[in-house]
Amino acid sequence: MSFAAAAGTPASTTLHTDTEGLVHGEFALPVHDGTQDAYYAAPQGVQGAPVVLVVQEIFGLHEHIRDLCRRLAKAGYFAVSSNLYQRQGDASKYHDIPTLVAEIVSKVSDEQVYADLDAAVAWARAQGADVSRLGVTGFCWGGRATWMYAAHNPQVKAAVAWYGKLSSGHGPLIKAVPLDIAGQVHAPVLGLYGGQDSSIPLADVEAMQARLAEGNAAARASRFVVYPDAGHAFLADYRPSYVAADARDGWARMLEWFERYLKA
Repeated sequence: MSFAAAAGTPASTTLHTDTEGLVHGEFALPVHDGTQDAYYAAPQGVQGAPVVLVVQEIFGLHEHIRDLCRRLAKAGYFAVSSNLYQRQGDASKYHDIPTLVAEIVSKVSDEQVYADLDAAVAWARAQGADVSRLGVTGFCWGGRATWMYAAHNPQVKAAVAWYGKLSSGHGPLIKAVPLDIAGQVHAPVLGLYGGQDSSIPLADVEAMQARLAEGNAAARASRFVVYPDAGHAFLADYRPSYVAADARDGWARMLEWFERYLKA
């Protein structure tokens, strides 16, 4: 994967989750205009597992995202992720973020993302997973999408947004941002953010917290955890931004959040 190679991260930091006790694999996700490359992982022999949609980073659906699906499956969830940029191009071909944003990411609308995530929910239901216990989590670009989808789909019961932008999106197709929909989320959202993230000012976090506090019951139940010494993408173990201690803590907090809202 081009970005991992370019990052120069020591291989020893990259985590690899095995598939023992899991069913998993690539599949063609039916969407409104054809199919989309996707990946799922689920506990073997378990019917009716709760569902977690895993929304990609800005770099697309790559091995790190697949590994996160397997980690969630090990925790008892039916995890599914799809290539949400597929119509626009192949993110793995790009070596710098500005060009990737200009040529692919800026051409992806929220409406397209919502429809594709809805399709993933329908597919999970058809496989026997329990979409009445639906969670969503996303990272970077997918962190912002997580906030937005939590306000889009009333089926969502819990969401965890990792360092997603709160006051902006990418490109001219973006019509709203998380700050706009904070009070209308359908499910409690846990926001995991880095205090040293230069792309997301702490003032945005504070503004989001204020709007959540004035919103509906799900908004008021939402929470932020800010890791003072972490920057952006502190969970991304294949990149130099990885902060192992904060990543472990954030992952544990996410599992606790989903346990509370999806397994109760």
